[in-house]
Amino acid sequence: MNKRDAMSACAQPACLIVNADDYGYYDCVSRGILHSARHGVVTATGILATGKRFDEHITWLKDHADLDVGLHLNMTDREPLTRDMRNRLARWQGRFPPKFAVARAVMSGALPVPDVKLEWRAQIERCLDKGLTIRFINSHEHIHMLPPLFRLAGELAQEYGINHVRLPTSDWFRNWKPGAFIRDTLMKGLVVLNQGHLVHPAPAFIGMAESGRLSLVALRALLPRLKSGGVYELMCHPGFRVDAEIDNPQLFGYHDWEGELVALTSPEARTLLESHGIRLIGYRDLELRDGQLVAGDLAN
Repeated sequence: MNKRDAMSACAQPACLIVNADDYGYYDCVSRGILHSARHGVVTATGILATGKRFDEHITWLKDHADLDVGLHLNMTDREPLTRDMRNRLARWQGRFPPKFAVARAVMSGALPVPDVKLEWRAQIERCLDKGLTIRFINSHEHIHMLPPLFRLAGELAQEYGINHVRLPTSDWFRNWKPGAFIRDTLMKGLVVLNQGHLVHPAPAFIGMAESGRLSLVALRALLPRLKSGGVYELMCHPGFRVDAEIDNPQLFGYHDWEGELVALTSPEARTLLESHGIRLIGYRDLELRDGQLVAGDLAN
């Protein structure tokens, strides 16, 4: 970047996509995401195409044309869409196993990447068949960060004309719990392995340490760190909590859906964005110029 470009970047605001994962997971989660988009700062959401009430949840999106949608590819929860994948998962009764079992199966070759490709293509096409414009790809529990699956996600993105694949990164020492430290260390290594396979630049990722429990306290810490001219994606998981709907009690241990919803719809969230000169955008606003992501009219 030359001196003129550097001065121009400094004059531009930081741009932020607030991306809610897990649309289609449960009714209460989908409704919470839509509430956070209409009354808060959420600008994008990733769809779980394997959701049990997929068709109904897709109809709810018709009143939210300004909300960007993408694919939250799944390999770690509930049932696959394809018969081939269900047969491959016979030892798990045809259901996706937990993420570490999937990781072992993929890396050992017990779960061949071509079978994953068929399943993920089916998930993409299920959304396209509903007339959705798919603007980005990420995955449930970041399973696409396994190097063979990251390359696969990139191939599918190119095949379907999807420009953006999430590259989730983590900040060490933001969460001192042993499990979080292990996760962050693994993610750092996966980023090093995968970033060279990005076909299109990805927004800088934030929110890993706050995953499942994003709060106003976290927003007060995160937002001032965004640099002028940068393009960022903040991962979040808002929702309403309806205990009768949640069929996996373990989720309560690491999801505070309503806490996130409150933070993301709080007037303070918008005040923080304004006070730090941060522009709220969607993936639809992004353009590529000289190998850099810029947003909308800032590209000129």
